[in-house]
Formats: sequence, C-alpha cells, structure tokens
Amino acid sequence: QVQLVESGGGLVQPGGSLRLSCVASGFTFSSSAMNWYRQAPGKQRELVAAITSTGDNTIYADSVKGRFTISRDNAKSTLYLQMNYLGIGGTAVCYCGTPRRGRGQGTRVAVSS
Repeated sequence: QVQLVESGGGLVQPGGSLRLSCVASGFTFSSSAMNWYRQAPGKQRELVAAITSTGDNTIYADSVKGRFTISRDNAKSTLYLQMNYLGIGGTAVCYCGTPRRGRGQGTRVAVSS
C-alpha cells in the first residue's frame, strides 16, 4: 500500500523559511520521479516542483524559481522541499506525490506576520 507522509509545515513570518519532508513507502521510491504540489485557500492545486528518480533533474513553477529547492534521499525514501523567502501568498497546504501514486494528507504552511 502506497503511503506518503508529509511533515515540516508550520507558521512562518514573511521572508522566512521552512523545510518540508515526505516519507514514502509501499513502492520503489528510488525508481519514481516525485512532485511537490500546493493548494492555497480558494485556489486550485498547483505543481510546485518535480524531481527525477535519481535527483539529477528538477523543474519549478515560475512563482517559486530561485526560492524553493526540491531534493531527495533515496536511501531514506524521503523527498524534501526547502522553501525560502516565503511570502503571504505562500500560505497553502503542501503535498507530495505523483499522478500514479496519489498524494499524502499534506502539511500546512501558514505565512503571517
């Protein structure tokens, strides 16, 4: 059974940083490209970042380029998202997953002064 468990969200001030984690199980993580998504209040879920199975290649939404970094540790079956310079628009629930594997329950990021 596929399980994706996100953590690391919380309340942060504008300009602050958070590091999200996603622990995967139930499938061969090291063979799977992975994505981070987010859904802001009242908006559709969007793809934030993606990474290949080996971690050699990454892509980012234009809105987060230069501020977010996606990475992975295949030995730990864990996906990461380092988020820097968060703005008020960064308030969202963040999910890891893929179209094939589904997504986890998400971790909430709140940006507020």
